[in-house]
Amino acid sequence: MRTVPREAFLPGIDLTDAYADQAVSIKDNPLGGPLPLSCASVPSVVGMMLSQLDVQRGNDILEIGAGTGYNAALLAELTGDSGHVTSIDIDSDVALHARTMLDRAGYGLVHVIERDGLVGAPENAPYDRMLAAVGLWDVPAAWWEQLDDGGRLVLPLRWRGQTRSVALIRHGDTLVSEGMELCGFVPIIGQDGEKTTTLDAADTIRIIHDEDQAVDAGALSDTLLYTSAHEAMSEQRIGSEESFDGVWLRATATDDRVCRLQVLPAALTQQLVLRPALPVRSPALVDGDSLAYLTVRREGIDPERPHQLGAAAYGPHAEKLAQDLIAHIEAWGNARTAVPRLTITRANSDADAGPGHVISKPESRLTLTY
Repeated sequence: MRTVPREAFLPGIDLTDAYADQAVSIKDNPLGGPLPLSCASVPSVVGMMLSQLDVQRGNDILEIGAGTGYNAALLAELTGDSGHVTSIDIDSDVALHARTMLDRAGYGLVHVIERDGLVGAPENAPYDRMLAAVGLWDVPAAWWEQLDDGGRLVLPLRWRGQTRSVALIRHGDTLVSEGMELCGFVPIIGQDGEKTTTLDAADTIRIIHDEDQAVDAGALSDTLLYTSAHEAMSEQRIGSEESFDGVWLRATATDDRVCRLQVLPAALTQQLVLRPALPVRSPALVDGDSLAYLTVRREGIDPERPHQLGAAAYGPHAEKLAQDLIAHIEAWGNARTAVPRLTITRANSDADAGPGHVISKPESRLTLTY
């Protein structure tokens, strides 16, 4: 990352902004959506994913989501002259930008293709490494065919409303994780396994959930707007800079009701609901007309860990749902250092993913174990 000049791929951007640890949009969404069509990823996330990818000299690499071309240049440096990098993007403007910037920066050997990322690039396959710079809900069938056995795939995988950058090693018809990190990415075009259900007329309270999860907006709207909250606190405390994202991950290993609550500032100002732990992405449990979500309260009893995790719940089954969420919090807190393993098998494969909670996708099955 010291070798490749990031500013060379962001013409017109102030040097300070080019090296700030933040994403830089290079093309807005023509449909006016909240996310840009393409952007230069946060540098710390770029470095984290490259570390997950573990590129070796001479590797053949496929990148899905060309962006500015900067990441492809980094991959070219890592694999060296004996390797090869292919980068594809569905948008013609983005692909042209990447091609132009790579040529100007001296990375003319990178192969840039304008194409739907879901079909990959079979002409240069098989690949030792595959890296997706776009969010996905499943591993496309074509990628299975193009990743060499023993190869490594790193992708921002989204399930149950949250996203993790997962490093996966291929073993035949099975992909087994070797680490996962929190991240967020522009979703890939053409694949959508997620829904957003609005719970109030002003669209300030939303549930983000997978397609296989039934969410009754009408029942939940009445629950949230016309009932008081039931609160429960766990025994788990965290420090001011300590992450508690593992609560969601632990819950998804056993519970199909897990999703994500998104509460916009207007709802908090109007006090429509109690403040979630993370308003834009708090873990939640939804069951019919009842909802529970993660909260955090500053107690100050323990100066090293002054924040206590808890649950706020609404609806006829609020008390039960709150206790279920507390159980997930306790399970995470009592084994914070436990390393989760995500196993992905092809949907039409007889490969045994082992014991664990299975989430079925169109192309594959996800099994998370601890």
